[in-house]
Amino acid sequence: MHDTHETSALIGADKVEGTKVYNADGEHLGEIHEVMIDKVSGNVAYAVMSFGGFLGIGQKYHPLPWSALDYDTDAEGYVVKLTRDQLEGGPTYDAGKTPRWGDRDYETKLHDYYGLPPYWLA
Repeated sequence: MHDTHETSALIGADKVEGTKVYNADGEHLGEIHEVMIDKVSGNVAYAVMSFGGFLGIGQKYHPLPWSALDYDTDAEGYVVKLTRDQLEGGPTYDAGKTPRWGDRDYETKLHDYYGLPPYWLA
């Protein structure tokens, strides 16, 4: 069996997790904690970014619409057009808690905050 985790156009979810996230100024903001995949379409809907805390204590998770991220091959990470303040003011949840995935009101507010259309309408 051949184990492939990345091609020129595809990447395994396990390789996305842990990838660094930067803002447009090159400031390191956090890492991808996990990706959320729409069961019906198979498309990635969200990247959950870990941000803040120290050694996992006080760490917050920030769900970002997948469309908010662009991969930068030079940086070997994702770039978002957000400032640290915008990210800190956005929707978050604590470790051990689960956001209201599947609740269209919650997800619509998340997309509205970032000014991006919901993935189910794209």
